[in-house]
Amino acid sequence: MVSKRLSRLEGHRRKFMAVIDGTPECQRAVHYAGRRAKNSNGGLILLYVIPEGDFQQWLGVEEIMRAEAREEAEATVAKAAQIVRETIGIEPEIVIREGNSAEQINAVIEEDRDVAILVLAASSAKEGPGPLVSSVAGRGAAFPIPVTVLPDTLTNEEIDALC
Repeated sequence: MVSKRLSRLEGHRRKFMAVIDGTPECQRAVHYAGRRAKNSNGGLILLYVIPEGDFQQWLGVEEIMRAEAREEAEATVAKAAQIVRETIGIEPEIVIREGNSAEQINAVIEEDRDVAILVLAASSAKEGPGPLVSSVAGRGAAFPIPVTVLPDTLTNEEIDALC
């Protein structure tokens, strides 16, 4: 059970959350979430989850591996944030976590009670729609807020028309 959403109360605003994972389709989700946030005077959270890795190496190696993963996460999310600033004109919140994606998404939703909508994009590749979309569709990871799933075939102009 998720805590009561506060996004409609005075002093709060509805936030859209997009997960940054480096896939081409995640840019569709970011654009849609950003455009919806701007059009509704809401906020945008860009979440990057560093996958649970086998960081069980010698202490020095483990620290280097974690630092490299963190640097990659920061660079990837910074690039997405810059695109949002340039194309949509809003300042996104950046959240970087380490662990299981579904668990970390739920943790952010629980911690920030203004998060009202999770936005994902489904890949049209033959390998499937992607792990997050598959887990939502397969009910492997139920999210406590509405989830919007976009096809990756939409252009930014088509997304703008929908928002």
